[in-house]
Amino acid sequence: MSTAPGTASPGGVQRSMRLAVAINPQASFGKRRAVGPAVVSALQASGHDVIVLAQPNYELLRRETARVVEEGGVDALVVVGGDGMISLGVGIVAETSVGLGIVATGTGNDMARTLGLPIDDADASIAALQAALAADPRRIDLGRVRHGELTTWFACVLSAGFDAVVNERANRMTRPRGSHRYTIAMVRELLSFRPVTYRLKIDGVPQTTEAMLVSVANGRSIGGGMKIVPQAEVDDGLLDLFVVDRMPRHRLLRVFPRVFRGEHLSLPEVHITRVRTVTLDAEGIVAYADGERVGPLPVEVSVAPAALLLYA
Repeated sequence: MSTAPGTASPGGVQRSMRLAVAINPQASFGKRRAVGPAVVSALQASGHDVIVLAQPNYELLRRETARVVEEGGVDALVVVGGDGMISLGVGIVAETSVGLGIVATGTGNDMARTLGLPIDDADASIAALQAALAADPRRIDLGRVRHGELTTWFACVLSAGFDAVVNERANRMTRPRGSHRYTIAMVRELLSFRPVTYRLKIDGVPQTTEAMLVSVANGRSIGGGMKIVPQAEVDDGLLDLFVVDRMPRHRLLRVFPRVFRGEHLSLPEVHITRVRTVTLDAEGIVAYADGERVGPLPVEVSVAPAALLLYA
């Protein structure tokens, strides 16, 4: 009698899986380098066949990981890192039968927060991964971004407003090396930021609006726990368009603490619309998906229901 990958056999012994483990050595700015080897050791000790993937930079790691997965024979891809590594994994295994496992060791870890995964405890993260691999995987939705001739996938949030501008600034900064970099970039950007005129097409209906923040969410948070859509579900077949209308900069600064706590939904400037497809266009705005740069607007964002096989 055979068992599916990731399930226990009738005798209680977990079936061995062939796993590719992609490790970001720079996660949390290199502060958690020991987690990747610990993940590999734990998986091997559990009887899994592990292919270790580690490269000196993100692009080389992406290419090597894609090559290994495309060659076939891999049951699941495990990514060790933050939202950037989840983005890497999603881009490779979206709409395939290869599952994705996650050990969150990044700075923001927004997708891990959405999924309820451990984020500050390596032992708990490894235990959660092993438990997920021993259970049936689930299917969750993804966001699909079309920009020009290119397609980008995201699991959590696409940002295309003030938050994306802050991301641009934060990525240019070298200090501080940690989660406070985003907060400092936000405060600095507030000194010059102006509302943006957006041309939207929401499920085919055109709309023009002046806004401070515009995001399209599958998950719940950005920026390391800013709960922009606290009630979002990753398996409902829809995305959430999050818009914050024009407001004075001083009010926006006061609103941000409420957003981090998820207490902003009653504000008159905040609008959340459930969508299947939305086109975003505005001058001088760059889109980010799961913290990774997509490129300048316009972009078309659509939901891909059940596009990701997830071990979590």
